[in-house]
Parts: sequence; C-alpha cells; structure tokens
Amino acid sequence: MKMKNRAILSLGSNLGDRLMNLHTAMKLLTADTGELTINSSVYETEPWGLKEQPDFLNMVVGIETELSPQQLLSEIKYIEDELLREKSIRWGSRSIDIDILFFNDLVINSDILTIPHPEIANRRFVLVPLAEIFPDLIHPVLKKPVNSLLVNCSDPSEVKLFEQQKIIV
Repeated sequence: MKMKNRAILSLGSNLGDRLMNLHTAMKLLTADTGELTINSSVYETEPWGLKEQPDFLNMVVGIETELSPQQLLSEIKYIEDELLREKSIRWGSRSIDIDILFFNDLVINSDILTIPHPEIANRRFVLVPLAEIFPDLIHPVLKKPVNSLLVNCSDPSEVKLFEQQKIIV
C-alpha cells in the first residue's frame, strides 16, 4: 500500500470564466492526482507583478495523493495544458495557474521544482486563503506558522472575498 502524501496547492485564474476555471481545475486534480480534502474560499486579487491585466481569482486546496512531488508537478502541467494555459509572459494573464506550495514537510530545490514555493511569504493572495484553512501550518524553511507569515507580509495588495468556502468537488 502506497503512503498518502499531503500537498497544498495554490490555484489562480484571470482569463475567461475565472470561477469555472478554478472549479474545473479542482475536478481535474481530484480525477488525476488524488482526493481533495479541503479548499479555501475564493478571493479576488489584483495582479501581482505585471499590473496591466484582469484581476485574479485565487484559492488554496489541500489534497491527499500517492504521487511523488515530481509526478504531481507533471499532472499539474497536464491540467494547465488541458485548461489552455498560455505562459508566454512572466506574471501574465492565464486561464489557470496551479502551484505546489507544500508537499508534506519536504524541502526540495531542483531545476524544475522548489518546495515550499519560494514566494509564499511575499504574496498576500496566497497567504490569505492559506491562513484560512491552514493557519497553524509551520513553514518548513522559515519555521513560522502561516498566520504569522500573513501578519508580517509586506505585500500591499488587497485580497477580497469572492465566494465563501464550500467543497465543490
């Protein structure tokens, strides 16, 4: 019997039907990677990095999976391709963006994958939904709980509640 791993993912969309893109991504994640165990509310946020683009909808989900981090990354790239993600401009518009924030308490630094995601502590649009469902989770590198990272985040971006938490899948 394979061990179940806990992965925490960030989902974002700012093209097309943003909410439908998030819901579809969650369904594909459940079908392709494992069991969705929890999801945050959906938040609307201004773009990070490149400002001249539509606002994003963002959320965080927790999944249980038998996949390795590398296998999970491959499945995520497949899902992004299925939802026609175009990644031509860094921080540009996209129908879906899925990032692995945490995978168990692993720390991975490779050419293709960095876990925990290196920008977690700098992005309010990740920290707000993350703190909603995992406030006491300790960042394995920074050694601080998520709610503390949120309090100390210098990102001035506004994060507005768009849709209250509910399990969609």
